[in-house]
Amino acid sequence: MTLDKRILPLAIGGLGIGTTEFTIMGLLPDLAKSLAISIPEAGHLISAYAFGVVIGAPILIGYSVKFPPKKVLLALMVLFTVFNGLSALMPDYSSMMVMRFLSGLPHGAFFGVGTVVASRMGGKGREAFYISLMFTGLTVANLAMVPLVTYIGHVFHWRYYFAIVALIGIFALLFIKLWLPEMKSNEDAHFRDEIKFLKTKQAWLVLMITAIGFGGLFTWFSYITPLMTVVSGIKTDQMAYVMILAGAGMVVGNLIGGYISDKMSPEKTCILFLSLMMIALLSVFFLSEHRIISLVLTFICGALSMSVSAPINIMMMKAAPKSEMMAAAFMQAAFNIANAMGAFLGGIPLEYKLPYNYPSLVGVGMTGIGLLISIRYLILYRNAQPKELIAE
Repeated sequence: MTLDKRILPLAIGGLGIGTTEFTIMGLLPDLAKSLAISIPEAGHLISAYAFGVVIGAPILIGYSVKFPPKKVLLALMVLFTVFNGLSALMPDYSSMMVMRFLSGLPHGAFFGVGTVVASRMGGKGREAFYISLMFTGLTVANLAMVPLVTYIGHVFHWRYYFAIVALIGIFALLFIKLWLPEMKSNEDAHFRDEIKFLKTKQAWLVLMITAIGFGGLFTWFSYITPLMTVVSGIKTDQMAYVMILAGAGMVVGNLIGGYISDKMSPEKTCILFLSLMMIALLSVFFLSEHRIISLVLTFICGALSMSVSAPINIMMMKAAPKSEMMAAAFMQAAFNIANAMGAFLGGIPLEYKLPYNYPSLVGVGMTGIGLLISIRYLILYRNAQPKELIAE
């Protein structure tokens, strides 16, 4: 099977978004020192970006839904490139906070529009796989770009990180212009109509699966460094290789999740992988003291963290057949809520001085709740067609 070059512009956009979202976590000490702030204060830059994602996704989609998807993606990538480029020039903490918030605005909207565009390019029976191809850019960012750009930021200066992200944005703009096909817009769309899907139980179940179930994996990922160095005995200077291992798992899991979803339905795929997530997180809790096993689990958890991305997005699009882009944008907000919830709830055992494998036990509970909601979803909607979706 030859690679469809039309999907590459979306993957390159995902590469830029993944690089800007995750690299900053490894450069917080550098930013803190340069901007004369504490590391916890520097961590607020991550929160500012996430807040921008949550706010920007529905607003930008609501404003742009009447326009052709290609023009919308070009505009969103212009915003992404400009704001990240300007971030390299910000002189102080306050201006950097503003710029990180602005940089996050196009994130959710880009993936919201991109998810629909990718599914249309894939066609019936290949929607989930094409969505997973788009998210490959995000996973490759974790595999290669985040470690590379983190190294460059440490050795030279953190401002190079934003410059590199802006450069990726320029490449994404070029390939969107050259290779992304033209698609018709929905000129009759209105913001009020676009958010009607939020009146359905089906949509809220999918959002809850995402925000709670995915939060379980973030309890593990948020504290992976102390887990691996303190519990598993990995040397601190080897953590870059551990992160590459997790990134490799994300690449593999993302593609496998999309492929299986097209074969056995998104709903069943979601239940399968959430079940495996519970087993993996429970294994992390009990077996992380064994170094080799812990490394294997790092790859497995990395794979599972992205395995449900494509099927859960397909489920959301089914729940909102007349406002797919807005629904996909809300999914990005839900993913960021999962990130925040996982980090917060996973940190509670650590506040009570429990070992660093305990956040994963919290993750088992969160993933279990997501699994129960997924089973409930399957029971209610396994045979539902879009025309049957009504406000409940």
